[in-house]
Amino acid sequence: MNKPEILSQQRRENPDPEEGRTPIPWLVLALAVVLAAFGVDYIAHSNLNVPATWGDGRSASELAGDKPAAGAKVDGGAIYNSMCAACHQATGLGLPGVFPPLAGSEWVLGKPDTVVAILLHGVSGPLEVKGTVYQGAMPAFGGSLGDAEIAAVLTHIRSAWGNAAAPIAAEAVAAARARLADRKQPFSGGEELAALP
Repeated sequence: MNKPEILSQQRRENPDPEEGRTPIPWLVLALAVVLAAFGVDYIAHSNLNVPATWGDGRSASELAGDKPAAGAKVDGGAIYNSMCAACHQATGLGLPGVFPPLAGSEWVLGKPDTVVAILLHGVSGPLEVKGTVYQGAMPAFGGSLGDAEIAAVLTHIRSAWGNAAAPIAAEAVAAARARLADRKQPFSGGEELAALP
């Protein structure tokens, strides 16, 4: 059998690399063992049954969304920050073209019964706010918030960001909830809202 001819181009090439058998450096191995031991010790000595201190000072029941105790003052600003600010922003200016502003909104400053109805049942459909039509969906909060909570958040919204409308009482929310008890769907836009008595 003839030996293959090795060309000059092949002689210039470096040999193919091969995987070596270099062990893990002892320093890296020691560091991994120390970190694993620290993790096991930390978990073993942690008290997992007691929550850490809440950063904003709220209690566990407030964070879980429990209803406030009877007679307790409801913080409408806190409810707004936790449930509304993601869409309408902390400034109340909303997101242009996506979520309508609450600052200076004719719906916020208008009839109290209308803004209560919006929070109780939500809106799905075209809604004009300050001359711009928004085509989105506002969720209903009637099932997750009580009358005092809805009144508190609406009072906050109607008095923040330059708004200057009268506060809304929990009794007004209860009356609107009873009047609209048969409603199961969100309002279909501004025309239906405008027709409310």
